[in-house]
Amino acid sequence: METVVSGIRSTGKLHLGNYYGAIQNFVKMQHEYNCYFFIADLHSLTTHPTPADLHGNVKQVLVEYLAAGINPETATIYIQSDVPEVAELYLYLNMNAYLGELERSTSFKDKVRTQPDNVNAGLLTYPVLMAADIIIHKATKVPVGKDQEQHLEMARTFGNRFNRLYNRDVFPEPYAFNFSEKLVKIPGLDGKGKMGKSEGEGNAVYLSDPPEAIRKKVMRAVTDSGPTVENQKKPEEIQNLFDIIKVVSSPDTYTHFDHLYNTCQIRYGDLKKQLAEDIIIATAPIRERINDIANDTPYLRQVARHGAIKARESASKTMREVREIIGFKSF
Repeated sequence: METVVSGIRSTGKLHLGNYYGAIQNFVKMQHEYNCYFFIADLHSLTTHPTPADLHGNVKQVLVEYLAAGINPETATIYIQSDVPEVAELYLYLNMNAYLGELERSTSFKDKVRTQPDNVNAGLLTYPVLMAADIIIHKATKVPVGKDQEQHLEMARTFGNRFNRLYNRDVFPEPYAFNFSEKLVKIPGLDGKGKMGKSEGEGNAVYLSDPPEAIRKKVMRAVTDSGPTVENQKKPEEIQNLFDIIKVVSSPDTYTHFDHLYNTCQIRYGDLKKQLAEDIIIATAPIRERINDIANDTPYLRQVARHGAIKARESASKTMREVREIIGFKSF
């Protein structure tokens, strides 16, 4: 059975984009592949979270992973820092990662431009840690979006470089993978592209948002003054709302508002009210499970410990092989 690895940074709550874009696929994958899903708390240290924030965010993501349908008995769900072998492999890979190739990383150049006061070594070597996360389980499939494809290419580079350096076929090549034929992309409410935590609170609807918060966010979504010509092309901010309707609402609802838009009869207030209620209905089962699981501390502790044991079993096997190949042996 092929191995799949994917992680999500522990920077807080999951939103509709996470759920429809990735987690629904994870739920399907776990029954057909050997899946490792981890919460990337080590990666989040590049943003210098406080201890309280770090722990709270890890718990929130763990709760929402479980509420969204990840089964800890079927897949391995674990916290990155609970597997110290990841940090060890990260160190070894860093010894053969070169400054020039790391500085050419698109994400690193973006961070240098957007946060010049916090250009730390963790940001520079972020792709190396990501590579360690993947190849430590000898994964061949990695569910990633377009923005992570360069990091995945670098993971192949580091794994292949280790294989060549020690003349051993240790790490297979991991490749991008989508379980479904077409990856669902949920746009943001601010009319500026994808939904994401980094885009600001008004951009995203979170799985744990109460109904009133969802209504307020959707009603504040960016719109224009309305169409002036029948069947005119929808501007991006309007198309974004229709794209979300297509995912959370019934086909009849989409057809109804699309007809109103094309005949210049659309009232955005009515569209937003309908969209908000449909999002509330679509997320209600997850929201209820989030509330139940968040209050069950013994269960969360059990899940985390069980995941750490399973992940370390895989990681330790790889690292015993790696240490021996490098030449680290006990006297």
